[in-house]
Amino acid sequence: MTRSAVAVLTVVLAAIAVDFGAAILAEYRLSRAVRNAAHLQWDPSVAILGFPFSPQAMRHHYDEVEIKANDVEHRHVGRASLEATMHSVGLTDASWLVRPEAPLPIGKIESRIIIDSAHLGAFMGLKDLMVEAPTRESNDATGGTTESGISGSQGLVFTATPKSAGLEERVSVSVDLSIEGPERTTLVFTPTEVLTGPGTADQEVPEENRDAVLAAFAARLPDQRLPFGVAPTSQGARGSDVIIEGITEGLTITLAEFTQS
Repeated sequence: MTRSAVAVLTVVLAAIAVDFGAAILAEYRLSRAVRNAAHLQWDPSVAILGFPFSPQAMRHHYDEVEIKANDVEHRHVGRASLEATMHSVGLTDASWLVRPEAPLPIGKIESRIIIDSAHLGAFMGLKDLMVEAPTRESNDATGGTTESGISGSQGLVFTATPKSAGLEERVSVSVDLSIEGPERTTLVFTPTEVLTGPGTADQEVPEENRDAVLAAFAARLPDQRLPFGVAPTSQGARGSDVIIEGITEGLTITLAEFTQS
């Protein structure tokens, strides 16, 4: 390798290192800003996507930003995870080191509440609850019906021991999810049938216990407001979690709106 080639390579590597360092700094500062503005207990995970980073900062526009906060205090279920994926983020009023109070125009935003089976089961009185995607979707190569891998809302498989119905064995029930209420903030769990066969607990339920078993899997979970006030557009399962998701375009947000309750 010639001396000039070594010099060029050195300059390129130095530029990449500077760009990478600037991205890390911006992500750290944004994480701290979200924590302070939204009153979180610890720093959320933040990723500013796209390479190189520096041109995005110089034109005051991030292509895509992800914010993920785990184990957030959440109404009724105790703890949940909050996520937001923002596309085409304007920084004209915020600078590349985003100020906590600055307005951020967003081209498109995907907002999610993620509730794991353990916390949902505690809320429903089903301590050993396990949630799975509908059986017809479990073998789908896409992993779900939305871009973020969330299943459909009909026919989720809920498996637990419905002790309130007088049973001591785990039972699988098909459950539909829907959003209701004047502000569309109540997640409704509607059980439809007891399931048996592969991929279930395969536990038959006596006819005299069937209504009580289905009732044990019915619930209404209010006050589910998505990050940044986005209206819900879908609900389903991903892995063993129940997820409420909202997608919208043309929104201006502030970081304080990441938490809504």
